Amino acid sequence: MSLRLVLAISMDGRLAPPSGGAAKLGNVGDRRALEEALVWADCCLMGAGTLRAHRSSCLIHQLDLLEERKQLNKSVQPPLLLISRSNPPLGIEPDWPFWQQPFARWLLAPAGIKAPGFERFFPLGPWPQLKQSLAAEGVKNLLLLGGAELTASLLAAGVVDELQLTLCPLLLGGKQHWLPPNFELPAQAWQLVEARELGTSELLVRYKLKEDC
Repeated sequence: MSLRLVLAISMDGRLAPPSGGAAKLGNVGDRRALEEALVWADCCLMGAGTLRAHRSSCLIHQLDLLEERKQLNKSVQPPLLLISRSNPPLGIEPDWPFWQQPFARWLLAPAGIKAPGFERFFPLGPWPQLKQSLAAEGVKNLLLLGGAELTASLLAAGVVDELQLTLCPLLLGGKQHWLPPNFELPAQAWQLVEARELGTSELLVRYKLKEDC
């Protein structure tokens, strides 16, 4: 199974302005690249903190991409797997748009009480084990939508195979890095597999982890 991280970041590596909140960095070209990644995905992965910041997840809107997903015999939108250290997830309000969005909702949380509104449940455990469990469910392409702490844990576990980053023409400053401060990561080498301009001075780069790492 392949796990791809997709992010829009500023030129100084920030996810959001210093005040924090929902990140809204990308422009039209980045939105297209994100929806293309959603077509590729069999499932999306998101931390509960990211959901609390946005109150919703990402959807495919463009008609040609919806048709492409249909031709691939996939669901209209990929399922969303929410990761929470608490069960049920704390701070997820019932009136958020998340609950009305047209995708299946799955939950990865400590074993025990099941949260209403989620169709599938997976117990928290080692990331390599989770990848195996999802692969057994037919998930070949897993798209990571954030946030920073979740991204860091997956990188540290060595289970992220691809990085898809949109570099936005902004300098934001502050502490909202796309990886947590003082994060320690074993040395990893990545190979560039795609680089393209998205318009409005945005640049997409996509890297794959070298197999010998």
